[in-house]
Amino acid sequence: MSSKSIPSISVTYACNGSSKHANELGMRVMQERVYEKRGEQYLLIKSPPASGKSRALMFVALDKLYNQGLKKAIIVVPEKAIGASFNDEPLSDFGFWTDWQVVPKWNLCNAPGEDGGKVNSVKSFLDGDDRILVCTHATFRFAIDRFGIAAFDDCLIAVDEFHHVSANPDNKLGAQLGELIARNKVHLVAMTGSYFRGDAEAVLAPSDEANFDTVTYTYYEQLNGYEYLKALDIGYYFYSGSYADDILKVLDSEEKTIIHIPNVNSRESSKDKIKEVEHIIEELGEWQGTDAATGFHLVKAADGRVLKIADLVDDDPLKRDKVSTALRQPALNDDRDYVDIIIALGMAKEGFDWIWCEHALTIGYRSSLTEIIQIIGRATRDAKGKTHARFTNLIAEPDASEEAVVDAVNDTLKAIAASLLMEQVLAPKFNFTPKNPQSGPVAGFDYGEKGYKPDGTNVGFNEISGQLQIEIKGLVAPKSEDAQRICQEDLNEVITAFVQDKNAIERGLFDTELVPEELTQVRMGKIVKDKYPELDEEDHEAIRQHAIAALNLTQLGKESASDGVDAQQSASTAFVDGVRRFAMSVTDLDIDLIDRINPFSEAYAILAKSMNESSLKQVAAVISGKKATLTEEEARDLVKRALKFKTERGRLPELTSADPWEKRMAEGIAFLQRKVAAQSND
Repeated sequence: MSSKSIPSISVTYACNGSSKHANELGMRVMQERVYEKRGEQYLLIKSPPASGKSRALMFVALDKLYNQGLKKAIIVVPEKAIGASFNDEPLSDFGFWTDWQVVPKWNLCNAPGEDGGKVNSVKSFLDGDDRILVCTHATFRFAIDRFGIAAFDDCLIAVDEFHHVSANPDNKLGAQLGELIARNKVHLVAMTGSYFRGDAEAVLAPSDEANFDTVTYTYYEQLNGYEYLKALDIGYYFYSGSYADDILKVLDSEEKTIIHIPNVNSRESSKDKIKEVEHIIEELGEWQGTDAATGFHLVKAADGRVLKIADLVDDDPLKRDKVSTALRQPALNDDRDYVDIIIALGMAKEGFDWIWCEHALTIGYRSSLTEIIQIIGRATRDAKGKTHARFTNLIAEPDASEEAVVDAVNDTLKAIAASLLMEQVLAPKFNFTPKNPQSGPVAGFDYGEKGYKPDGTNVGFNEISGQLQIEIKGLVAPKSEDAQRICQEDLNEVITAFVQDKNAIERGLFDTELVPEELTQVRMGKIVKDKYPELDEEDHEAIRQHAIAALNLTQLGKESASDGVDAQQSASTAFVDGVRRFAMSVTDLDIDLIDRINPFSEAYAILAKSMNESSLKQVAAVISGKKATLTEEEARDLVKRALKFKTERGRLPELTSADPWEKRMAEGIAFLQRKVAAQSND
């Protein structure tokens, strides 16, 4: 079988070891950054899987208990298995002034029984002298229900995997945290590696989020600072027929792999998960039996190797418990050859730590971006000798004979959206500033061989912090503190909403008559306005410009990096070199130029390579069959931009213009004029 090898993202890092070096207190870079904010009452930590969030929390919690007057620390985790992350740690062995110790009976994740039955233990803890408790989200919810918000006064509440919380009124934990914030008698530390939600539902209400001080540690910083893992590929691939027949096109049995088979309710599922696992095993080789100690399947591959395959799909409790227990043994991470492939359905995602995993292979579209990031995080651990990792999403091609062809097309578009967002997550952080006569170099940034050019375009890069500093002519700077925070911390939230917008991605990929500004200005403008209604028009425009600049420069940087002749010689800076190469290729890097770029053009190029031509035409036909018409709201936005055009040019846009964007603005004016005329005739 010919192997498919067209990743939609391929990122290479420097391996400078910085994210694993510890200071004199035993803190790595991210932990030190968090500890500097230990005095904050409300602290939000956004940091990737395996970056050390659990230990960062230990440092902060101990300081709050011993130096800030708090009485108790309650660590809240989404599931019992993650409670092990907060087991005793001899922090003083590495330079800290005390150790992290949890009295065994107060790690309720290890206690027998259901969450509802553990609530009395929470009350006993609150009434006793011990100071640290670990429990699940569910136990904590039940405890608040029974004892009330006031029972937790003067406590630190630390919520791990914070993305499980939601501002939706139906989300109980989210509502309770809102009450705790309103009472203002606790300290809160929230930790997550995937803050945005796949359903675009806010984790916190904006009024609550404004209380939090945020510490952000990016994927770029984390992976760039590893010792061994140098490259990460992310790709979506398409198959027809049964996925089990095509799986070896993307599965290399020499790579340590976690395979997540599709949910039984999805299009990709055969509805018989046991047979699917059996089929995968048959494709990999000849079954030799199971290992008596671990329950792993032993499968002889064509080259004679005997593969150890852990099956977490089989519901037989005796079999699955044996395999699960084996996967919790220290040997999993101590011995690279302990297991070769893990096949799972709902397990081996969040909180599952297998450092040797090189390939996370997921079959079927996943609706949640959070889930995708959690799965990718299984493969991004650093381990000796592991230089390359990848995530593959295997998706069924749309089939014209299927009744659900529209659903299949939607899944395809959502997979592309997830890929685009992952590019933003994995790229260096962008800092944009307006280019003006007063502009100058920023300390700590490298501006390339020729240095900073006062009269030219400048792209600076700080490799340690993983940040790009880029000057853009015509860029609107955010005024309010909220808008400044959004431009600094939350651009990916805006980009998430944009790439998940069905109208935007459909038109960006398949509308041959598209004027890019309709997406970059009108559609993105609407998304920003809807997302932040409390901000004024100038801040809306600043956020819109920053978000579209980040999205388009990521796309252009990726495209230019892949074209660069010296990309292999400076692999760790290939993306930065790509951004710089593009910026230097234009006379002036201005916001109008950025707005004239279709953000989805590079994604289409990848799609055209990875999907067969007939399926691609089918997708295009489904989408073009519902041609977009101008709405009144879009027309009003076009008129606003037409008035700005008049201020700059001294005339209104003209319908006869050769410039498609000027023509589109004129169409917006004509649309509203017709609407007004029709209303006056009624």
